[in-house]
Amino acid sequence: MESKIGQKRYWNPLKSTVESVPNQLVISHEQPGIMSTAHWHAQVEINYVFSGSVDYQMQGHTVHLEAGDVCLFWGGLPHQVVDTGDDAMFIAIHLPLVHFFRLRLPVDIQQKLMRGATLLAGKRDAGDDQSFARWSDYLRSDDGVRVNHAIDELLLRIERIQFDSYRLVDAATTDTAPLEAPDRQSFHNIGEICAYIADNFRHDIDSSAIASCVDIHPKYAMSMFKKSTGMTLNEYVSLLRLSYAQAMLMRDDVNVLQVAMDSGFGSLSAFNTSFRKLAGMSPTDYRRSARERTA
Repeated sequence: MESKIGQKRYWNPLKSTVESVPNQLVISHEQPGIMSTAHWHAQVEINYVFSGSVDYQMQGHTVHLEAGDVCLFWGGLPHQVVDTGDDAMFIAIHLPLVHFFRLRLPVDIQQKLMRGATLLAGKRDAGDDQSFARWSDYLRSDDGVRVNHAIDELLLRIERIQFDSYRLVDAATTDTAPLEAPDRQSFHNIGEICAYIADNFRHDIDSSAIASCVDIHPKYAMSMFKKSTGMTLNEYVSLLRLSYAQAMLMRDDVNVLQVAMDSGFGSLSAFNTSFRKLAGMSPTDYRRSARERTA
């Protein structure tokens, strides 16, 4: 059972599933839980707050959400709910990355999101309570037609943010190379690449195998992916492996070496180095921290 202090809930990492299923849509429609440590996942995350408030610590910035707020961020960077209102209720929709590339957003917004910014709608919509409640029902149904309809409507709602006032919250601006706006074929290729990696990241895959899934040259695949997402193919493969490893560390009583091997890393040293780079701590310390507030 998840622990509570007063009316606030604490997130139980043992019940979290989003980290281990990078190519699946995951919905959380509930009271948000305060997190003892940050987590990350390969999906983009859309939050809508029905009531109360939610405070996030992102990588390099904080976000405060009130009732009626809509936000989107890429879950591939560590993020953590650090506080909530007593009466908080929200929906967190975790969309596979392929849907991010379906969004018709300006390239500068896409670039900042992929590099860790949070997009917040500046104008509240009186219809959002009803819409997000309906999408929640549809997305959690077994009806594929309803699920796809809800995804299409949800993406349109996010695209509409650009036509009203909005905020992009991030860390201090740094000089970075601009992303290249993918054309229609590149969008399709990136989606196919993400799906292939999500299905095969636990195996020994390289750029040639990845490029073959869309029948393009490996060098072109690497260049296209980097220019469009800001990540290399290796970085994205590592992210999925680390997300899967994170899930194992939170839920399974297996040793760290077994986690490293089962999540696709070829060695314990490579796993430890990658994990420390993302989480800022060792896998063992992360497991201990993530389980502190479970009951």
